[in-house]
Amino acid sequence: MDTNERYDVVVVGGGAAGLSAALVLGRSRRRTLVVDAGEPRNAPAAHMQGYLSRDGMNPADFLAAGRREIAAYGVGLTTGEVTEVLPDGDDGFVVRLADGRTAGARRLVVTTGLVDELPDIAGLGARWGRDVLHCPYCHGWEVRDRDFGVIAHPVTGAHQALIVSQWSADVTLFLHTTAALPEDQRARVAAAGIEVVTGEVAGLVIENDRLTGVRMADGRTVARSVLFAGTRMVPRDGLLTALGAATRPTPLGPLVIVDETGLTSVPGVWAAGNAIGLAEQVVNAASGGYRAGVAVNTDLLLTDLDRAVASAGPARSASTG
Repeated sequence: MDTNERYDVVVVGGGAAGLSAALVLGRSRRRTLVVDAGEPRNAPAAHMQGYLSRDGMNPADFLAAGRREIAAYGVGLTTGEVTEVLPDGDDGFVVRLADGRTAGARRLVVTTGLVDELPDIAGLGARWGRDVLHCPYCHGWEVRDRDFGVIAHPVTGAHQALIVSQWSADVTLFLHTTAALPEDQRARVAAAGIEVVTGEVAGLVIENDRLTGVRMADGRTVARSVLFAGTRMVPRDGLLTALGAATRPTPLGPLVIVDETGLTSVPGVWAAGNAIGLAEQVVNAASGGYRAGVAVNTDLLLTDLDRAVASAGPARSASTG
């Protein structure tokens, strides 16, 4: 990437959504640049699941394959953090990186993902992606039938414990800082045979580099070999909101509004993946990026054709005679 180069499209974020959008755009012969900060959400995981034909693949290998594919179509890739995007006249944007480099773009696709903020429990981060997990659809099969612990979520309560009971009959729910569960959840927890432990969790018990228990603040230890902990998922949507993208409230916080193609309320700006959807798995993010790529190419094509029509003036009727 050379400073002040101009592209048809700049894709901010080099995960599944961004690479998928870039692949479509490269194959559409669009001059495209991917700017990747190198902070994939699933970096701690050894494998990703549920992606047809790629089930169990290492996430780093998946991204490396995607980078090779986009390069084959002439898509540029640079490492860096985009700190600012500014409108540039009526048709485009200036993309500014933290190191001072800039690039022009007629259209923008933002796929910056989200940040998982873990509960404030000692030792949780060090085990994240190993035996402290979040998504049962990503990891449930691999730990099936083991003894599960679940930290109650401050917003969704026992929801995660109810879901993971599909993968194990031995589930313990730690209320931690949650005072009480809603009545409908209490009934379902009882029906699922989930044990409930009250009191705050103080930390984890690790033996021979394996989780063996959950240590309570009152000194108790509850034996568990797998712990599910819901995170506070914070979208990396600062670039979008700074441009004025509209958001909608949700129980987990505001999310940027997009249409079925990923178009935001800001003309010329699309978004896909976890930046605009907290529950997007890798396969969903790739699909969203694909849709955005198709929509961006179509938008550019029709814009250029409409300009050509306007420049040509009124069409003349063919004469007969």
